[in-house]
Amino acid sequence: MTGVVYRAKAPLRISFCGGGTDVSPYPEERGGVVLSSTIDKYAYASIRPRTDSVLRLTSLDYGVTEEHPVGETLEPKGELALVLGVARSFQREEPFPSGCDVFLHSDAPPGSGLGSSSTMVTTLVGAFSEWLRRPLTPYEIAERTYQIERVDLAFAGGRQDQYAATFGGFNFIEFFADHTVVNPLRLRRATQNELEYALLLCFTGRTRASAHIVENQAKSYVEKKAPVVQALDEMKRIAIDMKGLLLRDRILDFGEALHEAWLHKKNLDAGITNPHIDELYAAARSEGAIGGKILGAGGGGYLLVLVPFERRRHVEEALSSLNGEIQSFAFEDRGLQTWTAHVDR
Repeated sequence: MTGVVYRAKAPLRISFCGGGTDVSPYPEERGGVVLSSTIDKYAYASIRPRTDSVLRLTSLDYGVTEEHPVGETLEPKGELALVLGVARSFQREEPFPSGCDVFLHSDAPPGSGLGSSSTMVTTLVGAFSEWLRRPLTPYEIAERTYQIERVDLAFAGGRQDQYAATFGGFNFIEFFADHTVVNPLRLRRATQNELEYALLLCFTGRTRASAHIVENQAKSYVEKKAPVVQALDEMKRIAIDMKGLLLRDRILDFGEALHEAWLHKKNLDAGITNPHIDELYAAARSEGAIGGKILGAGGGGYLLVLVPFERRRHVEEALSSLNGEIQSFAFEDRGLQTWTAHVDR
């Protein structure tokens, strides 16, 4: 027996600079900017219609399943809160035509610093849109994802991940009080190849819950604590400079800017780094890495470093000796993708 399955996938991202300036109320008051690129690690979602009125949600990564009657008022909570939040958002517009099975999984866990939670919400929005035939523009998808995660569910965080996952590729994203502008960067393929070869992605061995770091940063900004305001302003400036460096193929200078931005990022909150992260970064620098940063809000997840080609193996060995796990990756030009499959049940 063959059935229809509605699928979606969206890429995770590397944020080079500007993360934090996308967290309210900074973008509303001063305007935020983020320079990022998506990579070939993804969040996936599948929706398979049922013949009954059961909404069955399954995380393949965590082995968690929940069932809810279609039409029930959904209360997003627990490990599947994000899935319930997306389902509730669409259900409010129009009742589902039937029950369905929803499956999701990701190439990176929450707390990795690659934007996995927001990317999963983006993917789910894409899958539900595909199933319910509710076409949305990329900007509408990103805004809806932000609304579900940050407003409806009140999960602390910024705005960059939703746009990166939806649009894909290298982007310079500008955040204003009432709108967001995604500026795709037309980099030469040689520039992308050189940057990809120069970057090392290292898992620190620990994930972290980033909400408290983001909340502390936002609170410090609201209180106008000088070190935090200055750090955000400097990261915004550096993100603009880094965009120019990429467009001019200045990869090693880009690495120096990464290092400068990391020094400012550490001033946003004490939880952004820890002795293990500092040890990994110092070891990479001592073996020739030019610059780098912890990805995401900080506290764990992935460390990104830029290394001259002749020192790559030395840096890899130094990080591995400290239990860092080197992860291969490639840049991904495409953003959210949705499709319909016919599969044997």
